[in-house]
Amino acid sequence: GINAEYGKQWYQRRVRGKQTVTILPGASLFSSDNSFAMIRGGHVDLTMLGGLQVSANGDLANWMIPGKMVKGMGGAMDLVGSAGTTVVVTMEHTARGSHKILPQCTLPLTGTKVVDKIITEKCVFEVVDGVGLVLTELAETETLDTVREATAASFEVSENVVPLRQIKV
Repeated sequence: GINAEYGKQWYQRRVRGKQTVTILPGASLFSSDNSFAMIRGGHVDLTMLGGLQVSANGDLANWMIPGKMVKGMGGAMDLVGSAGTTVVVTMEHTARGSHKILPQCTLPLTGTKVVDKIITEKCVFEVVDGVGLVLTELAETETLDTVREATAASFEVSENVVPLRQIKV
């Protein structure tokens, strides 16, 4: 749900970033120890995370910027290190004009070679072992040139690029 109104927070209902949230009908809750048991037990097939940086070979940096206050590492390292889990990173393609998809991450890593797919507002990249980034979807408002300009890492272009798909809500 949305962030809880001031004065109506229930501090046991928090997301990773420590913000209190509301619960929508159909949601389920479980304790942190149960979530780590599911993760470490190999019961999570898909993990979707935000990212500060992703490298061309699938390295992920998503937990801290040196010199900034850190709320905590959370469970991201467990999530990306869980065997058999597909890791999808969703993020803005650039941040304040700086590249976020790089040849190598410059921020502290959450995991090495852990990302399978990157989804941004411009396109979708698959991370292919031995190849690197392969562009598979492209937003209708973008061109290959605008994506290349916004991406520091080199990438291949799939022969079957499709328009960026959106889910209707």
